[in-house]
Amino acid sequence: MLSRVADCLYWMSRYLERAEHTARLLDVQQYQGLDQHAGARAGVGAGRAGRQWERLLAALRAPATMDGPGPYAVTQSLVFDTANGASIVSCVEAARDNARQVREQISSEMWEQLNRLYLQVRNTSMDELWHAEPHEFYRTVREGAHLFQGITDATISHGEGWHFIQLGRYIERAGATVTLLDTYYTAHLAAREGEGEGGDKGEAVPLDYLEWVGLLKSCTAFEAYSKVYTADVRPDRIAEFLLLDAEFPRSLRFMAATLQAALQSIARSTGARPAGRAERLAGRLRATLDYSGVDEIMGEAMHPYLAEIGQQCASIHDAVYQTYILQQRLDGRRRWVEEAAPHDGDGGGSGAVATIAPVQTQTPIDAGGYREDQMQQQQVTIDY
Repeated sequence: MLSRVADCLYWMSRYLERAEHTARLLDVQQYQGLDQHAGARAGVGAGRAGRQWERLLAALRAPATMDGPGPYAVTQSLVFDTANGASIVSCVEAARDNARQVREQISSEMWEQLNRLYLQVRNTSMDELWHAEPHEFYRTVREGAHLFQGITDATISHGEGWHFIQLGRYIERAGATVTLLDTYYTAHLAAREGEGEGGDKGEAVPLDYLEWVGLLKSCTAFEAYSKVYTADVRPDRIAEFLLLDAEFPRSLRFMAATLQAALQSIARSTGARPAGRAERLAGRLRATLDYSGVDEIMGEAMHPYLAEIGQQCASIHDAVYQTYILQQRLDGRRRWVEEAAPHDGDGGGSGAVATIAPVQTQTPIDAGGYREDQMQQQQVTIDY
């Protein structure tokens, strides 16, 4: 598979997963807001409701101030602001742009569903969202992404391209889940130690039952959790389920296993040497989660543990890019240069120097997210 095709499929999947995650968190947050007093919802900095909005921004790696102090401005920025590369509109548009570049590699049903979702999102205004039925809009985004995933699984061969789609989906999901868990458990630990979420003494507000339920619903995990632990919502059990459960598709352990399987399948289909760097990193991540116990993680060890998992996910992304995107592009350009190189009468090189055109790669905008419109250029010089 061409590296350009793999790149577009990978990012198409990541952007769509990011849009679905943002819509889900906003929907849960606004449902929780219905349980708060109207006065407490006047601004992001007001009371418990304000802390919930601040936690939402942290979970989505968004600046705490955004465009204004209130939920309306925060929602506007996270949903419709095209200057925000992580907004729902921007992510759906970026997923569609990537799909359009590899239109011949995806099915007609996939393209039609993604295009339909794009039009639904673009044809909704902020006033319609805020004053009509915001939950319907968020459900449209979530169900649109889920339908696209189902159509993908049902209408294309489960070959190399499908595995790159899986890889993008679960890399994005793992990074988002790590950040979400870290946000909640940092607040939980601060409350136990008598500090506010900002570290100020005397401002500790323990997370209540509804907030822990909100965390589970943010991962679409409440019903699955209840089947395992009933309705006994406890922080340690939530951590155990979302980190270490081997069967739930939004637990980190399940994601690690899926990432490893996808990378192994890609390596087999490309004829890559066994146990490449990306596979080794995925195996290490899976082993970390397979052999961890919740008793070892809870407490002060939670943040370093989650930070380590997040770093391992970022390293897997880098290894995938180096192995399957950058290296293939450079190898292809080297072959082209060597075939086009002038030869002397003895069959040897002429000693001329060819400069390969810059290679464009997608680079991170922060510790956890990536944007396609920021490019890093690499230039290679070959003697022949």
